[in-house]
Amino acid sequence: MSWLNQLYETYERCKDVPEFFAAKNPLLPICHTYQNAHIEVTLSGAGDFRRARVLSKDELTTIVPCSEASGGRSGSKPVNHPLCDKLQYLAGDYLDFGGIVTTGFKKNPQEPHQNYMDQLEKWLKSENSHPKLDAIFNYLKKNQLIADLVKEKILLLDEDRKLIKKWQGDNDKKTTIFKIMPTGQPPENALIRWKVEKFDEELSETWKDRDLMDAWINYYTTRDALKGFCMASGEDAVLAEMHPSGLRHGADKAKLISANDKIGYTFRGRFTDKTGRQACTISAEITQKAHNTLRWLIQRKQAYRYGDQVFITWVTSVDEIPSPLENTYQALGLSLTEDVQNIGETGQAFATKFAKQIAGYKANLGSPEKVTIMGLDSATPGRMAITYYKELAGSDFFERIKYWHETVCWHQNYSQKIKFIGAPSPKDIAEAAYGQRIDDKLRKATVERLLPCIIDGIPIPQDLINSAYHRLCNRVGMDAWEWEKTLGILCALLKGSQLDRKHQMALETEQTSRDYLYGRLLAVADYLEYSALRIESSKNKTDRIRPTSATRLMHQFSMHPYKTWKNISDSLIPYKPKIPSTLLTKLEKITDEIMDKFSRDDFIDPKPLSSEFLLAFHCQRKALWTKKETTTKESGA
Repeated sequence: MSWLNQLYETYERCKDVPEFFAAKNPLLPICHTYQNAHIEVTLSGAGDFRRARVLSKDELTTIVPCSEASGGRSGSKPVNHPLCDKLQYLAGDYLDFGGIVTTGFKKNPQEPHQNYMDQLEKWLKSENSHPKLDAIFNYLKKNQLIADLVKEKILLLDEDRKLIKKWQGDNDKKTTIFKIMPTGQPPENALIRWKVEKFDEELSETWKDRDLMDAWINYYTTRDALKGFCMASGEDAVLAEMHPSGLRHGADKAKLISANDKIGYTFRGRFTDKTGRQACTISAEITQKAHNTLRWLIQRKQAYRYGDQVFITWVTSVDEIPSPLENTYQALGLSLTEDVQNIGETGQAFATKFAKQIAGYKANLGSPEKVTIMGLDSATPGRMAITYYKELAGSDFFERIKYWHETVCWHQNYSQKIKFIGAPSPKDIAEAAYGQRIDDKLRKATVERLLPCIIDGIPIPQDLINSAYHRLCNRVGMDAWEWEKTLGILCALLKGSQLDRKHQMALETEQTSRDYLYGRLLAVADYLEYSALRIESSKNKTDRIRPTSATRLMHQFSMHPYKTWKNISDSLIPYKPKIPSTLLTKLEKITDEIMDKFSRDDFIDPKPLSSEFLLAFHCQRKALWTKKETTTKESGA
């Protein structure tokens, strides 16, 4: 029950903060849920129809009152919401215009409307009534909602004066209601929200009226209900019989807590009560507040989302904290491309800047807060699972985030605009290992495998490193930008997984290991050929530059460096006259210096190279490009 208590505590600390309710993503009061409304109907205070309009896509999300049953409704006989709902519940003339009710109501098609009107009337006659309810109830008693929407040309009729369920004409001339409805759903499935205009009242929107919300909460929470022991709070309270859905989005039917399986193998003879009360009892207040908080957090910056997979990180005060599932640039906005003049200082400069950023987060939180990380996913449309859960002291969380970003750190080149020094995100690592077209299930599984590496400090899975390494050496099918991105990510993984070797992000000119020296040689060859190709493309006025021999032969080079180096070296001969003599002299000098560090036995050794050669390749190439950029800036000044 720890997750329930953490979410409940978060709700209690945030529910009275004005900006959390007034925001575009408000923290919902209990007994309320989000629904996507499609039509807005405006009434007078006396209950007369004034106008209606179809909502635009950016104003669909609406807060509506709900009961336990309607908040998690599903199946063939979904329970109505008490105020705003679909036309089959609200419109007394729905059947007159050919409306089709949900399959469970076919024996008595008037049942959904009658249930809605009975519930609305009971609320209206209770001591927790509200003036807006009078207007809505008086209007709906007239049984003319569909007719008024037809007059407003929101709903369309065919020759038999029945509702048109599917647009048959030109898509360019499709009316607004057909455009706004979800794919495959007819306009009669539109959800209605209400505005009640009174001369003495400025607020007409029912979904923004706190007094109306409080009226429903007071009415619903004082009803006769089952009471018992709440296993989350440890106290006697009104127990929840159903638990909310709609956590990740309005149409999400997957539930974290569900016990309504009356057939199948859920209970297997363990319990006689199929409501689940013999297994777990939770108060209605706690489950609603916890689920509302979870829904709210998912929509905020705290969440990482990919399809049905969600990870959220939060503290109960909802202060901003870095997400463990973002890369350094996303999480902290750190980019050192402009700050660092000497490439050899990048590691120290990054560590200093990162430490200051983390210190800022700690200062904002004040006293150490408990940080919670929670992962959610669903294998079926109706059931959701907690795939990861961890509670950490704030100081421990920040230390582990700091450790990850400082150890799994390298020069990242995602695009022309996004270049930074730092750690890649788990999503980036998954794509580096398996490609941009990675299967959704594999991507989710990889993210779940990497989260413990960040939070718990377990080693990075070697199979991911190997997969990224083989993809990088066999660059067939990879665009230039993807190859560059994968190279930076792999170097970060190698640095983070080989801590005993203390790899530097800057070029180590005194390093004499065979793999490192061969990596440097490959980078010099790549730079020489690329410089010549770039000069050619400039003369031919084209931006297309083909891959160099060094990158095309990287796989062979990694397997047979001695034999392949001769091929690469020979391929450079035609390009040497095409580059400036000063540059050629400089590159040949660097090549000689590298060759001089080889021992004869190491140079002719036939065994394959380790992944260390890629670190040297990246560092040597980065050093060459940095020197060129610095020289260009100085000459331009």
